[in-house]
Amino acid sequence: MVERVVRNDEVRGSNPLASTTFQRRRLPRATGGKNVRLVASARANPPGRNKTMTLANKITITRILLIPVFVLFCIYYGRGVENGEPVEWQRWAAIITFLIASASDGLDGWVARRWKQRSRLGTILDPIADKGLLLTAILALSFSKWTFAFPLWFPVLVIARDAVILTGCGVLFHLDEKLTVRPLWSGKAATAFQMVALAWMMLQLPHYLVSVYVAGIFTLISGVAYVARGVAQLRHFDKT
Repeated sequence: MVERVVRNDEVRGSNPLASTTFQRRRLPRATGGKNVRLVASARANPPGRNKTMTLANKITITRILLIPVFVLFCIYYGRGVENGEPVEWQRWAAIITFLIASASDGLDGWVARRWKQRSRLGTILDPIADKGLLLTAILALSFSKWTFAFPLWFPVLVIARDAVILTGCGVLFHLDEKLTVRPLWSGKAATAFQMVALAWMMLQLPHYLVSVYVAGIFTLISGVAYVARGVAQLRHFDKT
């Protein structure tokens, strides 16, 4: 609020007999004041629009919390197989837990788009939940002593590819903060075949190595493709 000095005739109207005296009137500040900024901020960010703990984020966090539950069932079933007394309900519990977690991946994205609940926290948690579930499942089915298990080279290949991609993205982002990483078709295919191999393994179907080799080939191809794209972007950065 600011004070403005006004003449008494401005207050009384057009009375010519009124003596010309002065009084102070408190008027609201024009523009740029705190009140104006607060109103503008309230209009730009209405209550509830940018809440961190949205329904979509809660679904993503639930998917992360289901990962140790899945691992627990895998370990207990593997111990039963190792002792010669497998408990089948534990294997099916692991499968159902994995299916629920996988289905939530599409659900949280749909909720975020449908009710406009996209947030910065969601963009961070979602890839962590996706990769965490996939890598944990591959590692669990490689070391938990199931009847059919992944060969050791498969989790090493998957982890090495992801580590190379993350390192490359970090280097490129350090050089150019405007970097945008677009997924390649080979990367999408590798993820799809990895999921097929996981399903084949959890269902304990025969000839499981076919799905493992196909997933391994596409994982290798996608890793080479991402490295080639990264090298091309580095050369372009050096020229500019």
